Amino acid sequence: MKARSRQPVRWGLVALATIWMLIVVPLSAAAAPYAAMVIDARSGKALHSRNADTRLHPASLTKMMTLYIVFEAVENGEISLDTKVRISKHAASEPPSKLGLKAGQRIALRYLVRAAAVKSANDAATALAEAIEGSEARFARRMNRTAKALGMTRTTFKNAHGLTESGHLSTARDMTTLGRHLFYDYPEYYNLFSRMTANAGVKTVYHTNRKLLASYRGADGIKTGYTRAAGFNLVASAERGRERIIATVFGGRSTRTRNAKVAELLDLGFKRAPSRVAVHRPGRPAYYGKIGNDTPGGVGKTVRLAAAAAVRKSLRPALRPRPQNTPILVAAKDDIDKAVMAAQTTEVAALEKPKGAEAATIRMVKPNARPKSILEAKAPRKDQAAEVVTRLSTSGGRLWGINVGRYPSQYKARSILLQTALNEMSTLDGSLRKVVARSNGYDANFMGLTRETADLACRRLQAKQVTCFMIGPS
Repeated sequence: MKARSRQPVRWGLVALATIWMLIVVPLSAAAAPYAAMVIDARSGKALHSRNADTRLHPASLTKMMTLYIVFEAVENGEISLDTKVRISKHAASEPPSKLGLKAGQRIALRYLVRAAAVKSANDAATALAEAIEGSEARFARRMNRTAKALGMTRTTFKNAHGLTESGHLSTARDMTTLGRHLFYDYPEYYNLFSRMTANAGVKTVYHTNRKLLASYRGADGIKTGYTRAAGFNLVASAERGRERIIATVFGGRSTRTRNAKVAELLDLGFKRAPSRVAVHRPGRPAYYGKIGNDTPGGVGKTVRLAAAAAVRKSLRPALRPRPQNTPILVAAKDDIDKAVMAAQTTEVAALEKPKGAEAATIRMVKPNARPKSILEAKAPRKDQAAEVVTRLSTSGGRLWGINVGRYPSQYKARSILLQTALNEMSTLDGSLRKVVARSNGYDANFMGLTRETADLACRRLQAKQVTCFMIGPS
């Protein structure tokens, strides 16, 4: 009886083992590969790496590049945060996670940015791509161009959201590099990645990794990502005192285990990073603008002249015709000085004819005496009250100005000023174009306006989606 009672148990164990072999083992074998990277954000020095250069699916870490390009476009005046973006059918049809946008709907660009950064909304990311470049395919080309400029040598983007697509691959090292550039290149937008909630226009959205932000001391971003092919990915940044660490994980098995691993890597980074180290900011890439521009600044293209039209010889300009009998003054400075001294009280001083030149004369006219009606200013007597003199302003109240943005180079700021002046001649005619160097860029200003003109110019520019604010008298 005992042997019979054990047989069902034995068969039950065999059945469980078979199920485990058929289900658990294949799932484990199909799990996404693991990769990790830890750097000291201040210097960019690597503190830990594992499979850091293996090309893997980045999932929604892709949106870091999408947002980087949006920030670049806004800064350089391609688009405004207040621009109303029309949602296409393609963007509205993206699978979750999404904001729930409808085809034909219009929404401000700033809300799309918040939805992509905080909620990791796929429809918002696609809408951003189409707003900047007109199509997601063109935007992907710009993503790859920017990745190359940032030194992301093993990354290829195919879309703006990160959903699995053949050839859409990156590495832990490249994504860590991108996270560092986001922090240093666009610090004014970095706070987006630490917001627990955000107003995305149509609804409030919640951060995809609130647990790590709330539980790990000093954590303030950056981006999560998940697909079946990628696993649970995360680029995280944390600051404690003077130290800032960025850690990246690819291929986490779950949100919980991924967060635990990232916390472990951040701890390792803070342990290995020196307390004091010189900050070496990464160099920002040159700005080329929309796809198709091949010159820094995004203004113009290379023009190749046909051979027949090329200038082959620079001709010397002909001398200007001179009326006859007109004397030409040819004299050394010392000769003129001597002549002036010799003519203190005479009417005419003659210069000797230089060798090989015509005669030349200089008339030194004695100035008229000062009219007696003009009195000399004298210091007031001690017993006399000082006279207060007021001077009327000759500026006509043109003490105001406007700012049309801050740009990474003087060349770009001057180009924007010229372009804006040509597009808004009716209000900016006669104003002074001025580039002011700041610690983080160059301000493009128009000065010498009245308050009314400055206000009108700003309102007209803002209606054209150009960033503008007034500058009052200093």
